[in-house]
Amino acid sequence: MQLLTEGDLTETLGTDAARRLVLARSLARYGEAHRSYHDTGHVLAVVSRCVALCRTMRSVDRDAVLWAAVFHDAIYDPRSSTNEADSAALAVDELRAAGVGEMVVDEVARLILLTAGHAVVDGDLSGGVLVDADLAVLGGTPEEYGRYLDGIRREYSFVPDDGWRAGRSRVVASLLALPRLFTTEQMRRREQAARSNMCAELLALVGEKG
Repeated sequence: MQLLTEGDLTETLGTDAARRLVLARSLARYGEAHRSYHDTGHVLAVVSRCVALCRTMRSVDRDAVLWAAVFHDAIYDPRSSTNEADSAALAVDELRAAGVGEMVVDEVARLILLTAGHAVVDGDLSGGVLVDADLAVLGGTPEEYGRYLDGIRREYSFVPDDGWRAGRSRVVASLLALPRLFTTEQMRRREQAARSNMCAELLALVGEKG
């Protein structure tokens, strides 16, 4: 997969001055100092994966998916439980002000909210693209997964080790409980690797606790 640059995104989504400004403001948020994983590299990877998946799928609202990818972690505070809802609200305000159509804006908000639980219903092709792109790191190599975990742990450095193990175990268990992690045909091949990575992490977390 070719990783897009901020310039590529501007050419794709910044079709006028208002949208370029919205895009720039959103991307700037990913440079905040407290981000170690949910940073510029993450958003560019998610958008790039969405672009690649959209190329091979029909009946996907490409503009809505890409704007949702841009905004899905625009607001990210590890101490907050409302990041997705806050990011969706920000996207609605910004995109409406930029003149983006109401149907696209509503779909962007819906898609962002899906990234809170990552559960996608059958037939939701656009939701599947965004969620698969967001979770793609789970199906990476063990080394890639390890770098992802290091970044997440740094973002939660304020949490003591016992609290981290308990909280992270709940997150991993909830993902493993999903009937499937990936819904698009292209990403299903990562399912086994993702579950292996998470099972290994969960065993390590339990081992550390013991």
